[in-house]
Amino acid sequence: MEDKEAHLYQETISCSICLDLLKDPVTIPCGHSYCLSCIKTHWKEEDKQKIYTCPQCGQSFSLRPALVKNTMLAHLVEEKLKAIDPSEKLQERICPLHDEVMKMFCRTDQQCICYLCSVDEHRGHDTVSAAAERTERQKELEVRRQKIQERIQDKEKEVVVLQQEAEAIIGSADQAIEKSVKTFTELIRLMEEISFDVNQQIRSQQETELSRVKEIQEKLEQEISELRRKDAELEKLSHTEDHNQFIQNYSPLSKVSEAVESCIDKVHGLRYFEDVMAPVWDLRDELHHTLSEEWPDISLTASQVDVLLSHPEYKLQRAGFLKYSCKITLDPNTANTGLLLSEGNKRATRTSQKMDYSHHPDRFTDWWQVLSRDSLTGRCYWEVEWSGLAIYIAVVYDSITREGCSYKCGFGYNDKSWSLHCNNTCYSFRYDGVSSLISGPPSSRTGVYQDHRVGVLSFYSVSETMTLLHRGLLGFYRFHKVITKGGIHCKTYFPADGPSVVFVLFA
Repeated sequence: MEDKEAHLYQETISCSICLDLLKDPVTIPCGHSYCLSCIKTHWKEEDKQKIYTCPQCGQSFSLRPALVKNTMLAHLVEEKLKAIDPSEKLQERICPLHDEVMKMFCRTDQQCICYLCSVDEHRGHDTVSAAAERTERQKELEVRRQKIQERIQDKEKEVVVLQQEAEAIIGSADQAIEKSVKTFTELIRLMEEISFDVNQQIRSQQETELSRVKEIQEKLEQEISELRRKDAELEKLSHTEDHNQFIQNYSPLSKVSEAVESCIDKVHGLRYFEDVMAPVWDLRDELHHTLSEEWPDISLTASQVDVLLSHPEYKLQRAGFLKYSCKITLDPNTANTGLLLSEGNKRATRTSQKMDYSHHPDRFTDWWQVLSRDSLTGRCYWEVEWSGLAIYIAVVYDSITREGCSYKCGFGYNDKSWSLHCNNTCYSFRYDGVSSLISGPPSSRTGVYQDHRVGVLSFYSVSETMTLLHRGLLGFYRFHKVITKGGIHCKTYFPADGPSVVFVLFA
């Protein structure tokens, strides 16, 4: 009944000439309605016969009837047009096989159908009304929208974190530049003071050396005068003609005063100011060595290794890190009783059997964690090879809390530790309770590089090449390297029925 009414309604607002919705509907005396342009065209062809007929009922009129706009039909057509999406054609809602409105949906074939299709081509299929299918899909749409909105929120949080990191980097860079300028200013001032002191010493020694030379010069000039006087007397004696007088005067004149010891050799052999310049030359050599040998390494650490590698796609050879490798052993006094240490304290295994370790104030009582024996300073690189479900690799201050199960003890949950969580599918970095997902190639070996001097900490996925997972600019001074961590009674990572995590240290 509903379909018949809809069909009748469709005929009422359609033109029987063009078979489309009425445009500018007009009604003729017999009561039928047409598009204004359609009826005019029809009657134009009948002008010669002077008889005008109704295309639908055939009633004839001797005079051409006046055309009056049907406002009611115009309103109905307008409402119909508003109900139809302007971007869709009316024909798209009509079944091409049965010329009926498609108000049903076949879930089997995933297509819209009319009611005749449901008892013909789609008989026995899973069919529902289009409205019911719309309701079901509307629910799915809302669920998908919610998931997308959640992802948007997560990404926006990551953007905020990145913005905070950018601000922190800018602030840290500004502080570093300020300290650098201050340090170099102090160095320049210190060098100027040293230069002034050295110059003063040189001038003082110059005066001393000049006084000594002047004293020697005066003695030499006095000796020269005395020798010239003797030479003149001997020359005069040589011209004496009386032999007896010559012989008598010769003896006294032949006695020449003993020559003053010469200092010329000492003067020529003296290496002036060598004692003053020796420390200056040593300082120059040390600075040259530092700037030519060690400074490029510092630049490599700050730029090539940790700045260029801020892009996860950037890779470099492992050999470049191995020159900074360090020997790592685990500290049994810090190991939780749920960890078994072996192979010279270079291997740790999570075990369900509680180990009989003696009481020690440095031991982690509740968290399955262990520290390295020695603190790390300078530039260090080490690798961790692991197997099982998951592992945490961390760097922490040795002042981290050991007793209890609070977050003060857990690596990455406080401001005393930085941790990387690794499993077989993904990575995440955690600091002070804030965690962020990291993309990178899965690997059973993870490399850690830290430069204590410039406050750099980097984690790498290790294979034939080194792929950066995370890089941080940290303000640490003295810290322990930490090799593994579980959660508080985190059975997901460490099942109670046997070992789940095994790792070995490499350097």
